[in-house]
Amino acid sequence: MPWDNMSSLIQMIARQARATFKAMPVADSGAFHDDLSKLRNLLEKIRADDLNLGTRRSDGPPPLGPHQGPPVTYMHICETECFSMGIFLLQSGACIPLHDHPGMHGLLKVLYGNVAIKCFDKEEEEEAEEEAELAAGAASVQFNPPLLQCQRASLRRSLVRSSDVLSEANGPCLLTPLQGNMHQIHASDGPAAFLDILAPPYDPDQGRDCHYYKVLQVSESADKASPGPPQRQQEVWLLEVPQPADFWCGGEPYPGPKVS
Repeated sequence: MPWDNMSSLIQMIARQARATFKAMPVADSGAFHDDLSKLRNLLEKIRADDLNLGTRRSDGPPPLGPHQGPPVTYMHICETECFSMGIFLLQSGACIPLHDHPGMHGLLKVLYGNVAIKCFDKEEEEEAEEEAELAAGAASVQFNPPLLQCQRASLRRSLVRSSDVLSEANGPCLLTPLQGNMHQIHASDGPAAFLDILAPPYDPDQGRDCHYYKVLQVSESADKASPGPPQRQQEVWLLEVPQPADFWCGGEPYPGPKVS
């Protein structure tokens, strides 16, 4: 692949990402879907060699403490007001915990290794009556272990969308503000790396902050005793939690072609 900045594949991906996300995407816009399709086609072609990224060897399980290095590192490539792009590198066995991307689109393309990705769909924003109904529904559910009353305010009802293991042979994984927006990523078989595009970037001041969740277990006896219609298939309850103590992300320089 040529190393000239303007003709490198990663430069073309950045240019197409900007064209795709420079305006607020409209879900049913034909132009947006055409641009998104072009971006996905370019991402399908990218390989670790195009980014001067060597495959890391397996060093066993991820580190257990801050003195042994982070389980995940990030290589920043570029960021604009409409998208950010970088590379995540996961040590063998490392996991990026279940988290969300509020109001954001994202694309993930594996560069090497295998990553297990479990995605959850975000429900539509509820009106006040629906929020009250959700709170009432949560109050009637018995969780295992039991929740404190204050924790129930951080509950979210969601649907499991997919659970896949992806490698560099697979196309990019797409998330939208509602579909697959919450996911966890696990380096299931040795070290792994993936190219990541988020649009727009995280920005807490604009309501785009990262939140972490854990999947709750519903008491079997309570579930069997619950009256009313059966739950939708693969419906789950998620509890918002602080960033897990065993997860942190370090940084290292990006070695590939410059992106302007």
